[in-house]
Amino acid sequence: MKLKAIDMRTSQAIVLSLILLVFNSIGFAQQDPLYAQYLVNPLVINPAYTGINNALNANINYRSQWNGIEGQPNTVNVSAHSSLFKNKIGGGVLISNDVIGNLSTTEINVTAAYKIDFGRSTFSYGMQFGTQSYRTDFSELSIYDSDDNAFLAGERGTRVNVGVGAILMNDSYFIGFSVPRLVPSTFENANQQFDLYNQHFYLSAAYVFFSTEKIQFKPSILFRGVLGAPASLDFSLSGRIDRKHSVGIFTRNFNTYGILLSTVLANKVNLGYVFELPTNESVGTNFLTHEISLGIRLSVFSYHVNSLGSF
Repeated sequence: MKLKAIDMRTSQAIVLSLILLVFNSIGFAQQDPLYAQYLVNPLVINPAYTGINNALNANINYRSQWNGIEGQPNTVNVSAHSSLFKNKIGGGVLISNDVIGNLSTTEINVTAAYKIDFGRSTFSYGMQFGTQSYRTDFSELSIYDSDDNAFLAGERGTRVNVGVGAILMNDSYFIGFSVPRLVPSTFENANQQFDLYNQHFYLSAAYVFFSTEKIQFKPSILFRGVLGAPASLDFSLSGRIDRKHSVGIFTRNFNTYGILLSTVLANKVNLGYVFELPTNESVGTNFLTHEISLGIRLSVFSYHVNSLGSF
């Protein structure tokens, strides 16, 4: 894009308006990075998942969204968590980097959860605490007046984050609610205040139908609410063989459809891949999304378990 500098204040206002227009169209509607693998690693949206499966878990996830659109969202997420003290509590760390256009956001969170077992079910309450750092880079824009001081320095800052979540689950069902970031974030430029982040609310549920000893079917739903933005609803249905190999289909708001594939190797390593196809009601069928994940699950303490669970 080319902008003619009328004066510093005017040009700055024009650029900020254009940047925020882009953010509102592809960014603020999904201020939390979108993940299709949230049922493989629910920690990305719910701190109560920390250590809930009584093992040490490490995961890395990469998502390239809407390939072909300039400034498309790209997200990398790394996490590790484990049950501790005879599986009574969980502790972990969650690191993510999300890039949309010229806005880069990096988050580092420490997560903790306390678990209560009753019968065959487990209730877990979790919290996360950390920082959210953002940076905008005006140098990526094509500016008519490259010496305009309004564009020589981008915006950057750091905000504190606190999040909470709760999960009730056993080997047949999963119900979760979370608010990963309780504190809204804003930044100021040219005496104007802009939203960087609004609160997100997640409500998720899944159920496992055991058709045979080796084959299971798992429907799931995720409701995502954002203050000041339309809600989002995901539906998925997957089938799994021997608790190791699964294939599924899903839709988001019935304007994006996808396929989920995953497999477990040596009862420890989980490989996952997601392919998403948006429709013309979203961003168009030419802009595909790919998401890959790699996870490992280990038993490092005597009270850890080796068996594969449903979630």
